[in-house]
This record gives sequence, structure tokens and C-alpha cells, in this order.
Amino acid sequence: MSEIVLEAERRTAVGKAAKRVRAEGKIPGVYYAHGEETIPLQVPKTSLDSLIYTSETHVIELRLKDGTKKAILRDVQFDPVTDRPIHFDLQGLREDEKVTLEVPVVLTGGTPIGVREGGLLQHIMHKVKVSCLPKHIPSRIELNVSQLGINKAIHVRDLNIPDVTILEAMDDSLVAVVPPTVQKEEAAPAAEAAAEAPKEPEVVGKGKKAEEGAEGEAKPEAAAEKKKSA
Repeated sequence: MSEIVLEAERRTAVGKAAKRVRAEGKIPGVYYAHGEETIPLQVPKTSLDSLIYTSETHVIELRLKDGTKKAILRDVQFDPVTDRPIHFDLQGLREDEKVTLEVPVVLTGGTPIGVREGGLLQHIMHKVKVSCLPKHIPSRIELNVSQLGINKAIHVRDLNIPDVTILEAMDDSLVAVVPPTVQKEEAAPAAEAAAEAPKEPEVVGKGKKAEEGAEGEAKPEAAAEKKKSA
């Protein structure tokens, strides 16, 4: 596993004053380890890029004016609007103490057989949580998917990483090839269905009303005679 050197300064601006650090183009952070003091840090943003935007796990050689320390990147916080890193945590490493971390999962082998047959590749787990001594930290977990057919998957139980304890459910799928999705024909809109439906026959009652109206108009004299006789 490769190491990355991170040049950092001890930070005096803490709490809300950390905004001043960001205004200067630097990112505030902390270093912590069992039995050691917590050290507020600050580094140039570009120094974190190789640690944040990577598909590998790195051991960090943290260099301060008063010495060096071994660490891993434990957490990074991002601005929800700009997606710019605004804070980072480094966890110190001790040679005799196991560390828990997430290791990236990288797919190799090119296009799977199942995909060439029309299936869809699903990369389900992009990181796997493990526990091990610092010297056994894997930089990444490679999965060869070239022989993966349709309805086939690689599970956590299929992993074999020496000197590493995997802290995931053994039945969880890491990657799979699934059958293509079949799209059903959409039903015709209700408006079209209504337009195609046969029209209802005219109501007979309408004709009766018209006839009754005509008959009523043809007998005005009879109505007058009834009034005279009365």
C-alpha cells in the first residue's frame, strides 16, 4: 500500500474562527489517536485532493514542524452547496493496534460476459469495511467481473483478503449482472379510450318531450273552451 506525505500546520483558529482559515484558501482539520493529544490542523486544499479523489486507501505520513505521524483519512465534510471540502479528520495509527476502515472496491476484467449477452452490470458496494493492523491495510479490493454471467453475482463471502477481518454481512452482493429491464407498453390515455368508445344512442325521452310540446301548442282553443264552460 502506498503512502502519501501531507504537509500540515498546527491550527490556532478553532471553533467559529475556522472560517478565517477557509477564507485563506486552507482546510481545517484534526488529528487524533488513542493516548495522544488532539491536534488542530490546517492544510492547503490542493493537498487533500490526492486523498479525497482517489479509488485507493493510503497511509498518510503527516509532517508537522515538530515531527511526523502515521494516519489515515477518517472523514471529510463537504459544503452542501459548493461540494468543497470544509473539514477533515485524520486518525493516528499504531503498529500494534488494529484499525477499522473502509476499502474501495474496484472492478477489473473489462466487460462481463453477461453484459455482452444483454444484461446490466450493477456495482452495488463501492467500499467494504474491514479491520486489520496498519501494515495489512489493503489499498483497494479488486473484483474481476469478466466471467460474470446474467443472474450471477460476487458476494462478500467470496472475498479472500489475508490478515484482514471483513466487517460486512457475508451474503451481501458486491457486484451483479441482472437481466435487461423489459418495458411494458403504456396503456392508451383515458382521453383516447373515451374518444374510441361507441357513442350512446339518443335518449328516446327527448323525442317524447318534443312531441308533448307540439301537442300542447296544437290545442290552445280546447283550453279556452274549458275556461268558458267553467
